[in-house]
Amino acid sequence: MKKLLKVLAWIIELPLLILNIYILFSGKTYLYKALTYNFVDITDNDLFHQRKIETANGIEWPLHQQYNKMNAPDYLLKMLEDNKSVAYLVIKNDSLLFEKYWEGFSDKSLSNSFSMAKSIVGVLVGIAVDEGKIKSLDQSVGDFIPEFKSGDKGKITIRHLLMMASGLDWDEAYANPLSVTTEAYYGTDLYELATSQQVVSEPGKVFIYQSGSTELLALALEKATGVSLSNYASKKLWKPLHAMNEAEWSLDTKMGREKAYCCFYSNARDFARIGALYMHDGLMYGKQIVSKDYVQMSTTPAPTMDEGEPNRFYGYHWWLRKFNERRVFYMRGILGQYVIVVPDEQLIIVRLGHERPQQKVEGGPADVPVFLKGAFEIAGIAIAD
Repeated sequence: MKKLLKVLAWIIELPLLILNIYILFSGKTYLYKALTYNFVDITDNDLFHQRKIETANGIEWPLHQQYNKMNAPDYLLKMLEDNKSVAYLVIKNDSLLFEKYWEGFSDKSLSNSFSMAKSIVGVLVGIAVDEGKIKSLDQSVGDFIPEFKSGDKGKITIRHLLMMASGLDWDEAYANPLSVTTEAYYGTDLYELATSQQVVSEPGKVFIYQSGSTELLALALEKATGVSLSNYASKKLWKPLHAMNEAEWSLDTKMGREKAYCCFYSNARDFARIGALYMHDGLMYGKQIVSKDYVQMSTTPAPTMDEGEPNRFYGYHWWLRKFNERRVFYMRGILGQYVIVVPDEQLIIVRLGHERPQQKVEGGPADVPVFLKGAFEIAGIAIAD
């Protein structure tokens, strides 16, 4: 029996030994953290170092005269609760119409943006162009990042990165612990990861969603502005938006670089301000924070191809769709983080939570039309049959 137990112990321990040897010899020590914490969550800010995005002179959202007087329809509550939501908020005509929280979350609770952060980086690029820190969207990435000065990489522009059409080989595989996206999340050298990508197709032609494109934009912004991404976001976005609460951006090391493609931590009310900014063509509180032209370009389908068809659903780091014959643009994160804007109705929807359904509807997540329909009903907006 003892011999059998020793054999069984060896069978169990051998894979762990092999894994440890692989990790140590490959240098992929991030795998220890990835295997420990497994899949990502909205409260991962405790796992990483953070940099504050400061605010000043916060302004509360005014309450709509019908604030929380309308009940959420049953189908909306089912979608929200089945997918472990922590916040759902509706703003109509710049007034807070409805909000509901779960799991002890509130209007001040920080929650991971995940890829909604990509849209925030997109906004900051537009501001940097307006300021002349980036000469134009067609400026070469190599003007800011030495590794992109020559060869095929030298052909890549800021616009290509914004359109998700860089032609680079970043592997956007969230479930694979060996993917570059997993290493970006749990690793400690974003600069090396982002700049070591190689060109595998002609830049500017085909839409391929890649977190690496956003990280490269962040590196370009850091070089162009001379400050960290968080500091630039604080000065040029968070303070002018009069956010009520400080935000946080996760870093790869203690004094390192922001995980620009994800990991901007804020709350539902303050996330909604970014939607309001774009709903108002870049104008908030009497200040043109980002140019109207850039906002309109950002929320128009970029001239790329997707699986042989013209792109209709992605602009410059913003997702696009139609609902009830209305134009919709939205920020989106992997676990169902959304800031959804319907400009014709002056409507903003924010949803935060732990999960989203895997099904797709009209090429987009199946929960988005449910959140839209529910918000329309709460706001008293007629929906066509």
